[in-house]
Amino acid sequence: MDGIVLLKEDHKAVERLFKEFEKTHEKATPEAKRQLVDKILDALVTHAFIEETIFYPAARADVPDAKEHVLESVEEHHVVAWLLSEVRTLDPADETFDAKVTVLIENVRHHVEEEEKEW
Repeated sequence: MDGIVLLKEDHKAVERLFKEFEKTHEKATPEAKRQLVDKILDALVTHAFIEETIFYPAARADVPDAKEHVLESVEEHHVVAWLLSEVRTLDPADETFDAKVTVLIENVRHHVEEEEKEW
């Protein structure tokens, strides 16, 4: 499979999880919320690893004009990783849990949009 196709498929899979969270988080039990958010976090960590170890180095090597995009993307990953670390250890019953997950989702959507439209 083409690497870019694989990344786009990952984007779609994560987006489905985001929509499921948005649709169910208000009525979900803390346990169900934790399971869904853990799926989101695992998918994002795997995806970021692939981008940072394979895709971004290849883009920098093969597309000289991509340097600034790559640097910005790495910084966006840093912000997402920070949010991931907070959400991973936060109790789903905490009043800030849904807000943090929502901010995480917004950041990832922004990142995906830039990758797919500007790259």
